[in-house]
Amino acid sequence: MTSEQHYKGRIERFSLHQIQSTEEFGFAAEEYSRFKHGSENVAQQYGYALADGFTAHCLSLHYGGEPIVVLSSAYSHIPTASFYMKNYFTDKLNGYLFDRGYPVVEEAKIYRSVSYRDDYGEMSAEQRYNLIKGDTFHIDKTFLEGKLLLFLDDIKITGTHERIILNMLNRHDLSNTCHMLYFAELTDKSIPPNIENRLNYAYVKGLDEIDAIIKNEQFRFNTRVVKLILNGEDRLFDRFIEKQEIQFIRDLYYRAIGNEYFKFPKYLRNLNRLKETIGNI
Repeated sequence: MTSEQHYKGRIERFSLHQIQSTEEFGFAAEEYSRFKHGSENVAQQYGYALADGFTAHCLSLHYGGEPIVVLSSAYSHIPTASFYMKNYFTDKLNGYLFDRGYPVVEEAKIYRSVSYRDDYGEMSAEQRYNLIKGDTFHIDKTFLEGKLLLFLDDIKITGTHERIILNMLNRHDLSNTCHMLYFAELTDKSIPPNIENRLNYAYVKGLDEIDAIIKNEQFRFNTRVVKLILNGEDRLFDRFIEKQEIQFIRDLYYRAIGNEYFKFPKYLRNLNRLKETIGNI
């Protein structure tokens, strides 16, 4: 029996979409792929929709006015895509609370030190867990005590992220009521976990699609898109960088440094190319 099964608090779960098919998801796969690679336009759409679903199906049924804290998935320096979804979820939820005379929400961060650069979209549940459990996760226990906690993530495939959160809460000896909220969840367990990889790359195949998002949408850096860019083949990376504004290049470089991506040899060539470009302008 794993330690998360002994969590002392109450756990509620809500997913806006339940994936029970490899072809129909309830949302557009290409849209989700753009969201995972920096589209804030889609993040806004998803955040609003998740807030509407959560307030209608969960919060309206048994909310007593207790303080609410919203937390997106853990990150170090560069946020994940779900962070931007969380921003719009919080806006919509605050509107709901204000209209009913309740206090607006507070926010907190799950701090994370990352020990890998792998994309686990193709991995099994245990492979994901064994990869991620080497990371360090931390929250401010004193700030969270006695509050209703809303943990947001964009998709639940194997439950690895949830296991990590519950282990972290146990380690901090917390017993809050927690809602685990997802834009989508794989509910048909006969579908292999690598369905996530199909969704992640339904639109984005490489740097050309990233450039299209930058040029045509409100773009925000997240961990996935930064790693995809840094992982680009030399010639394709150089061509991509030549198309970008200098501020984009600076932002990409300093975010990558802040997330300590210089520790991974695979990224060093392109990091140095960014540094040279900044130095020459």
